[in-house]
Amino acid sequence: MRAPADTIIPLDDALSFETGAAVGCGTGTAWGGLQRLGDIGGATIAVFGQGPVGLSATLLAAARGARVIAIDPMPSRLEHAARVGAEATLNPTECDVPTAVRDLTGGSGVPLVLETSGASPAIADGLGVLAPWGKIALIGLGGEVRFPVLGAHRLQISVLPSISMSIMAQRQCAEFIVSKNLDIDGLYSHRWRLDQVVEAYEWFDQQDAGKGVFLFDD
Repeated sequence: MRAPADTIIPLDDALSFETGAAVGCGTGTAWGGLQRLGDIGGATIAVFGQGPVGLSATLLAAARGARVIAIDPMPSRLEHAARVGAEATLNPTECDVPTAVRDLTGGSGVPLVLETSGASPAIADGLGVLAPWGKIALIGLGGEVRFPVLGAHRLQISVLPSISMSIMAQRQCAEFIVSKNLDIDGLYSHRWRLDQVVEAYEWFDQQDAGKGVFLFDD
């Protein structure tokens, strides 16, 4: 595929094309959301949704020194989140998330939230777990944000929509992955050839698994 040269970033020899594809999409989107939240090292962050973007965020945040609480209704995704660095996992079908998060944080809540699912209940829970002066970055699309202004005014929270990232941020993300030797390829649950495209999209439409990638022959 031909593309303008100024839209291209170099792919380090240590990275696979699969990792490059992730940086250009879900993993890079997670990186952009974390950048919106600022310095996360040493902080506790709740990551809502552990699909491809959320798992990337959990992996990247843990690698940047954050304590990650991963939240998702699918046990398999929570297990994956624990493998890539989440210190705690919560299933919203089994617990009240705001209460559980405050139990994990001594009642204070978290200073940082990254919401990747786009589900309105998850956004509401994300707002509900914030500590005073906390920040929530919204990546997931489709949901609505509703909160009482008076309560938010008292807490001094920041609501930060985030989508994708710049070419410079993509390069920073790729360089960080190399420096930390992160296994981005491990985020993929399925690999397909082009002659399997129908099967791949039928699987994708189920919206109940992980992340897939098309591989090209050499």
